[in-house]
Amino acid sequence: MDFEFDWTKYRDNTGQPLAKRPERLGVGANAIIFDDEGGVLLEKRSDNGWWGLPGGHVEIGESAQDAVVREVFEETGLEVQVTRLVGIYSHPDSLCFIQYPDGNTFHILSTVFECTPTGGALQMSEESTDLRYHPVDSLPEQVVLSHKIRIEDAMVRSQVPFVK
Repeated sequence: MDFEFDWTKYRDNTGQPLAKRPERLGVGANAIIFDDEGGVLLEKRSDNGWWGLPGGHVEIGESAQDAVVREVFEETGLEVQVTRLVGIYSHPDSLCFIQYPDGNTFHILSTVFECTPTGGALQMSEESTDLRYHPVDSLPEQVVLSHKIRIEDAMVRSQVPFVK
């Protein structure tokens, strides 16, 4: 069975139409980290100025859980423990495409985990221009659209992971 993918009808994670067919598939992991008041930790990305969840690509030979722990530490300075799988996101309707400034376009299969800080101290990396907890009912205007979906799903507190 041949699979035809009409990439022209989809948008990236910031709502922009895809400029070209994604040429690569990536595997990612994101963390949802809540503070004691229920705010969610977001970083303002240095590459596009949008707010998003900490996370990044899973490296070859690395589990998704290890990747999210590594990425959170690299991007925020926090040591975390994975507490729950929120979901797995790969469907084009869940805005899983990323168009990078260098022209690369990826289709990302993302695993999203709720994590709890266990140590470290909040500090920015070169991948971010700001880090802060935001109340989930008043997120910044420019939050990566796919991450809004993931935050909403995390708020459901389902013990069954979402698959979207």
